Amino acid sequence: MTKYKKGVLIYNGNAGQKDAEKTLGICVPIISLHVEQLLLLQTAKPRDAEEYCRKHGEDADIVIILGGDGTVHECINGLGGLAKRPVIAILPGGTCNDFSRTLGIPQNLKKAAEVLFSGRLRGVDAAKMTKGYFLNFWGIGLVTETSENINDTEKALLGKVSYFLSAFRTIKSMKPFHFKLKLDNKWIEEKAIMVLITNGKMIGTNELPYPDIKIDDGLADVFIIKDANFSLIKEVLSMKDKIEWDHLDSQLRHYQASSLQIETKEEMSVDTDGEIYSNTPESITMLHHHFQMLCPKDDIQ
Repeated sequence: MTKYKKGVLIYNGNAGQKDAEKTLGICVPIISLHVEQLLLLQTAKPRDAEEYCRKHGEDADIVIILGGDGTVHECINGLGGLAKRPVIAILPGGTCNDFSRTLGIPQNLKKAAEVLFSGRLRGVDAAKMTKGYFLNFWGIGLVTETSENINDTEKALLGKVSYFLSAFRTIKSMKPFHFKLKLDNKWIEEKAIMVLITNGKMIGTNELPYPDIKIDDGLADVFIIKDANFSLIKEVLSMKDKIEWDHLDSQLRHYQASSLQIETKEEMSVDTDGEIYSNTPESITMLHHHFQMLCPKDDIQ
């Protein structure tokens, strides 16, 4: 059983006092068996998690992130530039928890804590952008428009289902955009309704049905959807086998690369791990095994 001397637990303060007490009451007793000194830090506003990681990360042996994909994204951006990076453990605490799902982490909080601290370390790639990092995905077009069009009331009531309701509304009005994409030393130029660059396997709790996606191979997977065809999107989400992609080649393209540059005719908003705060153009470099993360012993991703 691995013991960590100094640990930091960062948790989302937006959940409310009662919920925070409940979630901490579930996981802290388990964590305390494995971490000698544990600093608890509650976020109160955007970028708090990033600042906490930047301030305390190099002094910690482990940073435990209790939150959703947005909290994970902030923490990664606080830790990514440190010379000495701690071990990272992700405990699911959001709506989708996509990267924790990619790591094979149970979505029950108590079970997640138990499994992680009896699990193993794994090297995980990170994608470095011009400013900042992402772990899960970078996207323009349909994925960004869908996120921006989510109805707050629907999100509060329906959680992850709200993403798909927004997608239904959005795809009807999507028009192809012109882009140039450099994959290592090869340029591609065409039109599409979405360019998605992934490191993780999950988006909106749905697994991307392409078996070559790996979080530790030093490569980004690039998916280009050319036409606003909802039946195509539905078919992609239901596929389980790489062989089935062959007949979709004209509408959907897949590439892999360790470095990328993307330019669009007009500046476009970018969805980065579910957060929209940057625009095209962008340069992305994959950093092989940039982070060490706790994952279950029997994870198969």
